[in-house]
Amino acid sequence: MAVGGQADGHHNGEANGTAHRIRYIPLSYSSSEDNESALRLVLAIRPEWAEPDANIEFVRFTDGITNTLLKAVNKKTGLSKDEVDKEAILLRAYGHGTDLIIDRLRETQNHELLMKNGLAPELLARFENGMMYRFIQGSVTQPEDLRKPTIYKAVARRLAQWHAVVPCIPGRTGHSRKNSRIEGDDASTLGDAEFQQALDHVAPGKPSPNVWTVMQKWIFALPTDTEAQRARQAELQRELIKCVAELSQRPGLGQHGLVFAHCDLLSGNVIVVPKSPLSTTADKTTETVNFIDYEYAAPSPAAFDLANHFAEWGGFDCDHGVLPTRVQRREFITEYIRAYFSQLPDPPATPVDETAEINKLVAEVDLFRGLPGFYWGIWALIQATISTIDFDYANYAEVRLGEYWAWRAESSGAREREGREMPLRERRWAQEE
Repeated sequence: MAVGGQADGHHNGEANGTAHRIRYIPLSYSSSEDNESALRLVLAIRPEWAEPDANIEFVRFTDGITNTLLKAVNKKTGLSKDEVDKEAILLRAYGHGTDLIIDRLRETQNHELLMKNGLAPELLARFENGMMYRFIQGSVTQPEDLRKPTIYKAVARRLAQWHAVVPCIPGRTGHSRKNSRIEGDDASTLGDAEFQQALDHVAPGKPSPNVWTVMQKWIFALPTDTEAQRARQAELQRELIKCVAELSQRPGLGQHGLVFAHCDLLSGNVIVVPKSPLSTTADKTTETVNFIDYEYAAPSPAAFDLANHFAEWGGFDCDHGVLPTRVQRREFITEYIRAYFSQLPDPPATPVDETAEINKLVAEVDLFRGLPGFYWGIWALIQATISTIDFDYANYAEVRLGEYWAWRAESSGAREREGREMPLRERRWAQEE
């Protein structure tokens, strides 16, 4: 779909029958002139911040490894911290080359959809290489926070709300065909329509986009300059076909076994909401969280979204020794199931057997535990070739793909037959308490 810039500084577009109108600013953020370019963008939507009594500061967040995230505040004399934060703006500039991985138009649609459901801050504007939205007050969690019962139960409740309330809007899997590197005589001669079909129909019967079409897009975008790279792309393509056959048609929550999933629920994207001075005793012991950053959000099996979040308990260091045990996973899923069925717009006609639903989802999450490693492993292989961020994507790719292969070996019994020691991640996953 083509989207044109308008003279009034807005973008108009039509997606899946839903018009959206988000202000567009024809400027860009540049890391080489960090504060200057950020200031130009902020003043475009807050011209009053140019007044003599303004005191604009930028706070850089370093929790992500894809984008640049800045918080812009105007610390005018006489304003309290709370008053300053209420007017604060988050400026997110996309990482170099990430359009190859992320459908930016779909990201905007996701944000608007979540806004309509009260689950995202107001999106203020898009610019050439990013977006600006209202700051969500609260504290960003660290990986160790995700392991606290009060926090992980709050995450379970909020994630259940996403999955129960937000609809999955069908469309097509956005891609950059010119940057896709498909090997094989048949694939290399695909026309645009055939290429789009190869993406959108990778999982038969599942409306696109979805987690399967996203992984297919990423495999098509893998580097293929060397024989080793071509061999790896072919290997990962075979594994995707295997995963789709084994996992995509399983029954699950939502329509077509898909829910509106965050797909990137790491600690940096979980915000603990500050408590009101008027909170009751019960409120003071119960946490509430919000989620930010919706660039990877896509219809997915609920079990994938949960398994992916559990993998993030170990942080970017992939500390497999702190992943949730069976007891912790069951506590999380129990909270999730209760919240999910209590918030469905169309509740089931018959009473829900909570214990049965909990048992089913516990088993599904166990089954999906290897897929996040496959997903982020492919992603990291691409990032290793395009990103300018100081992060060892190549090593991260091997660690994450190693999680997938360990799951495969455990599930098939190959590891036991070959007499190899069970990896730490699999040991931790099997641990009861």
